[in-house]
Amino acid sequence: MVVSSPAPPFTPNPVRLRPYQAEVGRAIVASVLARSGLSFSVTMARQAGKNELSAQLELFLLARHARLPLEAIKCAPTFEPQALLSLRRLWTRLRDAGLRDLAAIVEGRSVQLGRARQLFLSAEPGSNVVGHTAGLLLEIDEAQDVAKEKFDRDFRPMVASTNASIVYYGTPWDDSTLLEEAKQHHLELERRDGVRRHFEFDWQAVAEHVPAYGRFVEGERQRLGEDHPMFRTQYALRTVAGEGRLFSASQRAQLQGSHSRRSRPAEGETYVAGLDLGGQALGEGPFDGLRTGPAREHDATVLTIARVVPPESALLPEPRLEVVEHFAANQMPHDELFARLADLLGSVWHVRQVGVDATGLGETLARLLARALGQETVRPLKFTSESKSRFGFGLLAAVNGGRLKVYAADGSPEYRAFWREAELARAVYRRNRTMNFFVSPADGHDDYLVSLALTVEAAKDVDPRPRRAQGRSRDEA
Repeated sequence: MVVSSPAPPFTPNPVRLRPYQAEVGRAIVASVLARSGLSFSVTMARQAGKNELSAQLELFLLARHARLPLEAIKCAPTFEPQALLSLRRLWTRLRDAGLRDLAAIVEGRSVQLGRARQLFLSAEPGSNVVGHTAGLLLEIDEAQDVAKEKFDRDFRPMVASTNASIVYYGTPWDDSTLLEEAKQHHLELERRDGVRRHFEFDWQAVAEHVPAYGRFVEGERQRLGEDHPMFRTQYALRTVAGEGRLFSASQRAQLQGSHSRRSRPAEGETYVAGLDLGGQALGEGPFDGLRTGPAREHDATVLTIARVVPPESALLPEPRLEVVEHFAANQMPHDELFARLADLLGSVWHVRQVGVDATGLGETLARLLARALGQETVRPLKFTSESKSRFGFGLLAAVNGGRLKVYAADGSPEYRAFWREAELARAVYRRNRTMNFFVSPADGHDDYLVSLALTVEAAKDVDPRPRRAQGRSRDEA
């Protein structure tokens, strides 16, 4: 299509760009064609169309320079799937423009149209990319995930002899990323000369043009909470602190419920649980050597029981969890502990599902509980950096969305221990969009916190409606 603008026509692809995408495209094309050598940072909310913008820029520049032996380069944190997905998108756009018969994919990593070429490279730390020259444009996809050292050493020199323009695409994470560094540099240059180099379109800006998108993201805001790291970075385009408290004061207020603690279930209700296995005295019992390394002498085994409450409306389709009981045991012999847990989970609470820390030798307890309670009831959950990140994000989403409440104050040791951990808990957000949560060993333990996260994970896909009895009555027989 042709956009009416003083800048060169952009773009020949029949797929129409939204106004905010076209605005960015015109600025980049003007810099490329004028050999201005400007660099740009482009942050758009998730699914707002930055990949489409990139593909159409590439298509336009290839078609414009097809008679010249020039090369444009795009790098991504990984070649497969990220860079490869970009290559496939460009190839599809060539087809849409009726140019694919004139183009070719070369060596599985570049698209050539005439003599011009668009090359796709990996920015992984060990990738060998030295020797290429970006004659038209250098793009960095998901720049927040590309190491600054790798970019400065291997990619930035690609424009040294050509004065080619550079574009950094992505969504924010923390203040230390390549993307955030480029953004701040561009904002400083804008203050000096008034030339716009940073373009930012959060979910509300996109929703002005795509109402359906706005409705979807509003649902995500309700589900995750506005302060959830994923909503904050991917939709609101705000960075997260690299390290801080897991729960703010307002989040802890949300977590506090008004319902009473219980010692037994109510008829017709559904319950789930999370079990964080602690240690006996060091070296005792078959289940030592747990979640994050050697068992600490005073770790407690904590079982959290929560009632699953059906959603109140279609606007909030996910059920609510009300923590109704904590069971804690410190240094209990594990044969006695197993018998107690099996009875509590099966005979007393009749839990629909329990998430069990099955890391290391905890796998043995999970297997024994599955044998006692049934495979469909016990969900073994192993802790890795990826899985613990998922548990942490799930916990935050439940709190922020108002779907997780802890029983009212009852003066018990369990209540006090839980809230101490909730107040002291810390979160560390890593560059690869994962997080870790914990209580510093100097402050105590995180048994209640981990047990709560496992409870939230166990509740996924659990139908809050009570099970119907199977079979026929005597009168029907």
